[in-house]
Amino acid sequence: MTDKGHFVAQRAEIIHDRVLRLPQVLEIVPVSKSTWWHGVRSGRYPQSVRLGQRAVGWRASDIQKLIATLGKE
Repeated sequence: MTDKGHFVAQRAEIIHDRVLRLPQVLEIVPVSKSTWWHGVRSGRYPQSVRLGQRAVGWRASDIQKLIATLGKE
């Protein structure tokens, strides 16, 4: 059996986890586009989520985790 409260919390997180496009991400993480993409390729920054054939974004929760990690450095 699953804990109902835990399920509700997980569902709320999924519903509220919006996708940010690159300009929105760069407003939060002040680096250049090339630095961002280098960080994604190297694993320093989170992987993108494919939204379409030519569109990608990043989960807001992944960006929040990144900010928390960078704040500890």
